[in-house]
Amino acid sequence: MELRQLKYFVRVVELRSMGRAALELDLATSTLSQQISQLEGELSTRLLQRKSTGVEPTDAGLDFFHQAQLILRQCEAAASIAQKGRLSGHVSVGLAGTTAAMLAVPFVRAMRERYPGVRVRIVEGLSGHLEGLLNSRQLDLAILFDADAARRWSLIPLLDERLFLIARPDLPGLPAQDEAPVQALAGLPLILPSGSHTLRTLVFDAWRQAGATPDVVVEIDGVASLMDAVRAGLGASIQPGAVLSRLDPNSLRAIRLADASVRRTSLLASLSDDELSPAGLAARVVMTALARRLAQDGSWAGATALVT
Repeated sequence: MELRQLKYFVRVVELRSMGRAALELDLATSTLSQQISQLEGELSTRLLQRKSTGVEPTDAGLDFFHQAQLILRQCEAAASIAQKGRLSGHVSVGLAGTTAAMLAVPFVRAMRERYPGVRVRIVEGLSGHLEGLLNSRQLDLAILFDADAARRWSLIPLLDERLFLIARPDLPGLPAQDEAPVQALAGLPLILPSGSHTLRTLVFDAWRQAGATPDVVVEIDGVASLMDAVRAGLGASIQPGAVLSRLDPNSLRAIRLADASVRRTSLLASLSDDELSPAGLAARVVMTALARRLAQDGSWAGATALVT
Protein backbone atom coordinates (compact mmCIF):
# COMPACT_ATOMS: atom_id res chain seq x y z
CA MET A 1 0.00 0.00 0.00
CA GLU A 2 1.38 3.38 -1.00
CA LEU A 3 0.68 6.80 0.46
CA ARG A 4 -0.37 8.14 -2.93
CA GLN A 5 -3.04 5.44 -3.16
CA LEU A 6 -4.49 6.70 0.11
CA LYS A 7 -4.53 10.24 -1.27
CA TYR A 8 -6.24 9.05 -4.44
CA PHE A 9 -8.86 7.08 -2.54
CA VAL A 10 -9.65 9.90 -0.10
CA ARG A 11 -10.12 12.39 -2.93
CA VAL A 12 -12.40 10.02 -4.85
CA VAL A 13 -14.61 9.57 -1.79
CA GLU A 14 -14.68 13.31 -1.07
CA LEU A 15 -15.71 14.17 -4.62
CA ARG A 16 -17.92 11.07 -5.14
CA SER A 17 -16.56 10.93 -8.68
CA MET A 18 -13.69 9.06 -10.30
CA GLY A 19 -13.60 11.49 -13.22
CA ARG A 20 -13.54 14.66 -11.14
CA ALA A 21 -10.90 13.22 -8.81
CA ALA A 22 -8.74 12.20 -11.78
CA LEU A 23 -9.00 15.70 -13.22
CA GLU A 24 -8.03 17.31 -9.91
CA LEU A 25 -5.16 14.87 -9.37
CA ASP A 26 -3.95 15.34 -12.96
CA LEU A 27 -4.32 11.66 -13.76
CA ALA A 28 -6.08 9.71 -16.47
CA THR A 29 -9.33 8.24 -15.18
CA SER A 30 -8.17 4.77 -16.17
CA THR A 31 -4.95 5.22 -14.18
CA LEU A 32 -6.83 6.35 -11.09
CA SER A 33 -9.29 3.47 -11.41
CA GLN A 34 -6.39 1.04 -11.70
CA GLN A 35 -4.78 2.43 -8.53
CA ILE A 36 -8.02 2.05 -6.58
CA SER A 37 -8.46 -1.50 -7.89
CA GLN A 38 -4.92 -2.36 -6.77
CA LEU A 39 -5.72 -0.97 -3.33
CA GLU A 40 -8.90 -3.05 -3.13
CA GLY A 41 -6.96 -6.10 -4.25
CA GLU A 42 -4.32 -5.63 -1.59
CA LEU A 43 -7.00 -5.23 1.08
CA SER A 44 -9.10 -8.07 -0.35
CA THR A 45 -12.26 -6.03 0.03
CA ARG A 46 -14.46 -3.74 -2.04
CA LEU A 47 -14.02 -0.09 -1.05
CA LEU A 48 -16.16 1.67 -3.65
CA GLN A 49 -19.51 1.08 -5.28
CA ARG A 50 -19.62 2.26 -8.90
CA LYS A 51 -22.99 3.80 -9.79
CA SER A 52 -24.37 5.71 -12.75
CA THR A 53 -24.28 8.91 -10.67
CA GLY A 54 -20.70 8.40 -9.48
CA VAL A 55 -19.09 6.34 -6.74
CA GLU A 56 -19.91 5.78 -3.07
CA PRO A 57 -17.87 4.07 -0.36
CA THR A 58 -18.99 0.70 0.94
CA ASP A 59 -19.23 0.25 4.70
CA ALA A 60 -15.65 -1.06 4.69
CA GLY A 61 -14.66 1.79 2.38
CA LEU A 62 -16.11 4.40 4.74
CA ASP A 63 -14.18 2.98 7.70
CA PHE A 64 -11.03 2.89 5.58
CA PHE A 65 -11.69 6.47 4.45
CA HIS A 66 -11.70 7.78 8.04
CA GLN A 67 -8.47 5.97 8.87
CA ALA A 68 -6.83 7.12 5.65
CA GLN A 69 -7.71 10.72 6.51
CA LEU A 70 -5.98 10.36 9.86
CA ILE A 71 -2.88 8.78 8.29
CA LEU A 72 -2.60 11.60 5.75
CA ARG A 73 -3.00 14.24 8.45
CA GLN A 74 -0.32 12.61 10.58
CA CYS A 75 2.03 12.40 7.60
CA GLU A 76 1.46 16.09 6.88
CA ALA A 77 2.15 16.95 10.51
CA ALA A 78 5.31 14.84 10.58
CA ALA A 79 6.59 16.44 7.39
CA SER A 80 5.85 19.91 8.73
CA ILE A 81 7.68 19.19 11.99
CA ALA A 82 10.70 17.89 10.10
CA GLN A 83 10.76 20.95 7.86
CA LYS A 84 10.30 23.57 10.58
CA GLY A 85 12.11 21.86 13.41
CA ARG A 86 9.26 22.52 15.87
CA LEU A 87 5.79 21.27 16.64
CA SER A 88 3.33 22.38 13.99
CA GLY A 89 0.22 21.23 12.19
CA HIS A 90 -3.39 21.87 13.14
CA VAL A 91 -5.87 20.75 15.77
CA SER A 92 -9.68 20.96 15.88
CA VAL A 93 -11.40 21.31 19.25
CA GLY A 94 -15.13 21.14 19.95
CA LEU A 95 -16.66 23.14 22.81
CA ALA A 96 -20.24 23.64 23.95
CA GLY A 97 -21.27 27.28 24.00
CA THR A 98 -21.25 27.45 27.80
CA THR A 99 -17.76 25.91 28.00
CA ALA A 100 -16.42 28.10 25.19
CA ALA A 101 -17.35 31.17 27.23
CA MET A 102 -14.67 30.20 29.74
CA LEU A 103 -12.14 28.18 27.75
CA ALA A 104 -11.99 29.24 24.11
CA VAL A 105 -9.87 32.40 24.32
CA PRO A 106 -7.54 31.21 27.14
CA PHE A 107 -6.94 27.96 25.25
CA VAL A 108 -6.08 29.72 21.99
CA ARG A 109 -3.72 32.04 23.88
CA ALA A 110 -2.03 29.16 25.67
CA MET A 111 -1.52 27.26 22.41
CA ARG A 112 -0.10 30.31 20.65
CA GLU A 113 2.34 30.88 23.51
CA ARG A 114 3.53 27.27 23.76
CA TYR A 115 3.07 26.03 20.19
CA PRO A 116 2.96 28.99 17.78
CA GLY A 117 3.34 26.64 14.82
CA VAL A 118 0.05 24.84 15.57
CA ARG A 119 -3.08 26.23 13.94
CA VAL A 120 -6.10 25.94 16.25
CA ARG A 121 -9.70 25.55 15.06
CA ILE A 122 -12.52 25.94 17.58
CA VAL A 123 -15.91 24.44 16.75
CA GLU A 124 -18.76 25.58 19.00
CA GLY A 125 -21.93 23.50 19.15
CA LEU A 126 -24.25 21.32 21.19
CA SER A 127 -22.68 18.32 22.88
CA GLY A 128 -24.53 15.83 20.66
CA HIS A 129 -23.33 17.59 17.51
CA LEU A 130 -19.75 17.56 18.79
CA GLU A 131 -20.01 13.83 19.48
CA GLY A 132 -20.91 13.25 15.85
CA LEU A 133 -18.02 15.37 14.59
CA LEU A 134 -15.58 13.56 16.86
CA ASN A 135 -16.90 10.18 15.79
CA SER A 136 -16.41 11.10 12.12
CA ARG A 137 -12.85 12.31 12.85
CA GLN A 138 -13.69 15.93 12.02
CA LEU A 139 -12.56 16.91 15.53
CA ASP A 140 -9.45 15.88 17.44
CA LEU A 141 -10.80 16.80 20.87
CA ALA A 142 -14.14 17.80 22.37
CA ILE A 143 -15.43 18.58 25.84
CA LEU A 144 -18.60 16.52 26.40
CA PHE A 145 -20.98 15.86 29.28
CA ASP A 146 -22.22 12.33 28.58
CA ALA A 147 -19.87 9.64 29.86
CA ASP A 148 -21.72 6.83 28.09
CA ALA A 149 -21.43 8.54 24.70
CA ALA A 150 -17.79 9.37 25.30
CA ARG A 151 -16.61 5.85 26.16
CA ARG A 152 -15.71 5.07 22.58
CA TRP A 153 -12.83 7.57 22.77
CA SER A 154 -9.90 8.36 25.01
CA LEU A 155 -11.45 10.09 28.01
CA ILE A 156 -10.13 12.47 30.68
CA PRO A 157 -12.48 13.65 33.47
CA LEU A 158 -11.94 17.41 33.78
CA LEU A 159 -14.43 19.17 36.02
CA ASP A 160 -17.42 18.78 38.25
CA GLU A 161 -19.65 21.84 37.62
CA ARG A 162 -22.34 23.17 39.96
CA LEU A 163 -25.23 24.96 38.28
CA PHE A 164 -26.68 28.43 38.84
CA LEU A 165 -30.03 30.09 38.37
CA ILE A 166 -29.36 33.29 36.40
CA ALA A 167 -31.95 36.05 36.13
CA ARG A 168 -32.53 39.78 36.27
CA PRO A 169 -32.66 41.03 39.87
CA ASP A 170 -36.20 42.34 39.34
CA LEU A 171 -37.64 39.00 38.17
CA PRO A 172 -40.57 38.22 40.51
CA GLY A 173 -40.12 35.25 42.82
CA LEU A 174 -36.31 35.22 43.04
CA PRO A 175 -34.94 33.97 46.38
CA ALA A 176 -33.09 36.60 48.39
CA GLN A 177 -30.18 34.26 49.18
CA ASP A 178 -27.17 33.59 46.93
CA GLU A 179 -27.81 29.83 47.25
CA ALA A 180 -31.15 28.08 47.11
CA PRO A 181 -32.61 24.60 46.69
CA VAL A 182 -34.60 23.62 43.62
CA GLN A 183 -37.82 23.65 45.67
CA ALA A 184 -37.45 27.43 46.13
CA LEU A 185 -37.32 27.93 42.34
CA ALA A 186 -40.23 25.71 41.31
CA GLY A 187 -42.55 28.53 40.22
CA LEU A 188 -40.10 30.60 38.19
CA PRO A 189 -40.45 30.98 34.40
CA LEU A 190 -37.46 29.28 32.77
CA ILE A 191 -35.62 29.71 29.49
CA LEU A 192 -33.92 26.44 28.55
CA PRO A 193 -32.41 24.66 25.56
CA SER A 194 -34.71 22.29 23.70
CA GLY A 195 -34.66 18.56 23.11
CA SER A 196 -32.19 16.26 24.83
CA HIS A 197 -29.71 18.99 25.75
CA THR A 198 -27.73 18.00 28.87
CA LEU A 199 -28.78 21.08 30.85
CA ARG A 200 -32.46 20.52 30.08
CA THR A 201 -32.21 16.91 31.22
CA LEU A 202 -30.52 17.97 34.47
CA VAL A 203 -33.19 20.58 35.18
CA PHE A 204 -36.11 18.24 34.51
CA ASP A 205 -34.54 15.53 36.69
CA ALA A 206 -33.95 18.00 39.54
CA TRP A 207 -37.48 19.41 39.37
CA ARG A 208 -38.92 15.88 39.25
CA GLN A 209 -37.01 14.95 42.41
CA ALA A 210 -38.45 18.05 44.06
CA GLY A 211 -41.96 16.96 43.08
CA ALA A 212 -42.45 19.82 40.61
CA THR A 213 -42.53 20.47 36.88
CA PRO A 214 -40.33 23.25 35.41
CA ASP A 215 -42.24 26.14 33.84
CA VAL A 216 -40.38 26.45 30.52
CA VAL A 217 -41.64 29.61 28.81
CA VAL A 218 -39.04 29.85 26.01
CA GLU A 219 -36.68 27.33 24.35
CA ILE A 220 -33.43 28.65 22.85
CA ASP A 221 -30.49 26.45 21.84
CA GLY A 222 -27.84 29.16 21.39
CA VAL A 223 -26.33 30.35 24.68
CA ALA A 224 -25.83 33.94 23.45
CA SER A 225 -29.48 34.38 22.40
CA LEU A 226 -30.66 32.54 25.49
CA MET A 227 -28.83 34.96 27.77
CA ASP A 228 -30.15 37.91 25.76
CA ALA A 229 -33.65 36.66 26.59
CA VAL A 230 -32.71 36.44 30.28
CA ARG A 231 -31.39 40.02 30.20
CA ALA A 232 -34.67 41.10 28.61
CA GLY A 233 -36.53 39.74 31.64
CA LEU A 234 -38.36 36.97 29.78
CA GLY A 235 -37.40 34.45 32.43
CA ALA A 236 -34.53 32.84 34.31
CA SER A 237 -32.16 30.12 33.12
CA ILE A 238 -30.14 27.32 34.67
CA GLN A 239 -26.52 27.47 33.53
CA PRO A 240 -23.05 26.34 34.61
CA GLY A 241 -20.69 28.86 36.16
CA ALA A 242 -18.68 29.20 32.95
CA VAL A 243 -21.44 31.44 31.56
CA LEU A 244 -20.85 33.96 34.36
CA SER A 245 -17.53 34.99 32.79
CA ARG A 246 -19.48 36.80 30.04
CA LEU A 247 -22.12 38.41 32.26
CA ASP A 248 -22.32 41.80 33.92
CA PRO A 249 -22.84 41.09 37.65
CA ASN A 250 -24.63 44.43 37.99
CA SER A 251 -27.38 43.48 35.53
CA LEU A 252 -27.98 39.80 36.43
CA ARG A 253 -28.08 37.73 39.59
CA ALA A 254 -26.53 34.28 39.89
CA ILE A 255 -27.97 31.96 42.54
CA ARG A 256 -26.11 28.72 43.15
CA LEU A 257 -28.33 25.63 43.26
CA ALA A 258 -27.86 24.04 46.66
CA ASP A 259 -28.88 20.53 45.57
CA ALA A 260 -25.77 18.37 45.31
CA SER A 261 -27.31 16.37 42.45
CA VAL A 262 -27.72 19.40 40.17
CA ARG A 263 -24.33 19.35 38.52
CA ARG A 264 -22.64 18.14 35.38
CA THR A 265 -19.29 16.50 34.69
CA SER A 266 -17.09 17.86 31.93
CA LEU A 267 -15.12 15.19 30.05
CA LEU A 268 -12.32 15.77 27.56
CA ALA A 269 -12.87 13.19 24.82
CA SER A 270 -10.31 12.69 22.08
CA LEU A 271 -9.21 10.30 19.43
CA SER A 272 -6.98 7.55 20.78
CA ASP A 273 -3.28 8.23 21.32
CA ASP A 274 -2.27 6.33 18.21
CA GLU A 275 -4.72 8.36 16.11
CA LEU A 276 -4.00 11.82 17.50
CA SER A 277 -1.42 13.93 15.69
CA PRO A 278 1.46 15.44 17.72
CA ALA A 279 -0.45 18.74 17.66
CA GLY A 280 -3.54 16.98 19.00
CA LEU A 281 -1.59 15.34 21.81
CA ALA A 282 -0.09 18.70 22.78
CA ALA A 283 -3.50 20.40 22.68
CA ARG A 284 -4.97 17.73 24.96
CA VAL A 285 -2.29 18.37 27.57
CA VAL A 286 -2.79 22.15 27.36
CA MET A 287 -6.60 21.89 27.58
CA THR A 288 -6.48 19.55 30.58
CA ALA A 289 -4.05 21.73 32.53
CA LEU A 290 -5.89 24.94 31.65
CA ALA A 291 -9.37 23.74 32.65
CA ARG A 292 -8.14 22.36 35.96
CA ARG A 293 -6.15 25.52 36.74
CA LEU A 294 -9.15 27.78 36.07
CA ALA A 295 -11.19 25.66 38.48
CA GLN A 296 -8.52 25.50 41.15
CA ASP A 297 -7.79 29.24 41.22
CA GLY A 298 -11.49 30.13 41.43
CA SER A 299 -11.80 31.69 37.96
CA TRP A 300 -14.37 29.07 36.91
CA ALA A 301 -17.36 29.64 39.17
CA GLY A 302 -18.83 26.47 40.66
CA ALA A 303 -16.21 24.17 39.09
CA THR A 304 -14.10 21.60 40.90
CA ALA A 305 -11.13 19.99 39.16
CA LEU A 306 -11.26 16.22 38.78
CA VAL A 307 -7.82 14.67 39.06
CA THR A 308 -7.37 11.01 38.11
